[in-house]
Amino acid sequence: MEPKVKNLIMVGDRVLVKPAESPEKTKSGLYLPPGVKENEKILKGYVIAVGPGYAIPSIEPEEDWKPESQKTRYIPLQAQENDTVLFLQNATHKIVYREEKYFIVPHNAILMIERDSKFFENEL
Repeated sequence: MEPKVKNLIMVGDRVLVKPAESPEKTKSGLYLPPGVKENEKILKGYVIAVGPGYAIPSIEPEEDWKPESQKTRYIPLQAQENDTVLFLQNATHKIVYREEKYFIVPHNAILMIERDSKFFENEL
């Protein structure tokens, strides 16, 4: 996690994404006007932080003697820190935190996740 945002805690199914730098010119060498980047519907970015996931309602009656960890359970999200994601811009909220631009993206607005292959090697 970036040191600038280590104190931020995402809530629920939300993911904090730092947008990837968009190229300023096309492959053929034409420079793009500034408004083109903001009008794209699908953006690419890097996952900085993720929320705990989707809350599962407890089917057991709440009892005060139970530890806090047993009261609320979550279905974890697929996205993880350091993933690269493609997401829908229309569903996001753009924020500026400590002079850096980020997007708060609901997990259902993420279209694709690219994960480093080292992750899969460690799982096996």
